[in-house]
Amino acid sequence: MTPQDQSRAARDIAGRAPVIPVLVLDDADHARPLAEALVAGGLPALEVTLRTPAALDCIRAMAEVEGGIVGAGTLLTPEDVRAAKAAGARFGVSPGATDRLIQACIDEDLPLLPGAATATEAMALLEKGFDMLKFFPAEASGGASALKAIGAPIPQIAFCPTGGVSLSNKADYLSLPNVVCVGGSWVAPGDKMRVGDWDAIERLAREARA
Repeated sequence: MTPQDQSRAARDIAGRAPVIPVLVLDDADHARPLAEALVAGGLPALEVTLRTPAALDCIRAMAEVEGGIVGAGTLLTPEDVRAAKAAGARFGVSPGATDRLIQACIDEDLPLLPGAATATEAMALLEKGFDMLKFFPAEASGGASALKAIGAPIPQIAFCPTGGVSLSNKADYLSLPNVVCVGGSWVAPGDKMRVGDWDAIERLAREARA
């Protein structure tokens, strides 16, 4: 899977809904009902960050949910890529990009959404063949105005902004021609997950979808 192939696949996945939930999960028992609620609410692409010991088990459980497309976030090493793919991840997301990480995704046929925060980083990834990127950290890097400015001279690159994106500012990003979707954690708040309020999470997903 070449970088061009990866970007085509990542763009297709990102285009399924305006929001990709970014999920940090400590309890694998929450994974399946959470995924079912988010998918029912219209958000099929799910990013499980590899920041907790339960993350890979959560990916395994979510991979079984009909209609869902589970991916692994916070990919940092080739070992992360191999473990995520083995667990059932269908795409990967990284905060940045290294040659070793890119090659591992090529070897594993795992579509990668690599991170970039500057025009130079975006151009370097475009030179490698990637034209669908993660803009991270979005708000700390200047927000929607910065991404609009990057898009003016490099319109062929599309982005999924993540990092500080919320219900209150997502429309600022989604109004940009170079934004396919946004990534955010607000659709799966920890307090709702802890008490198993999956109906509330489905409502948040529907609100985000709208």
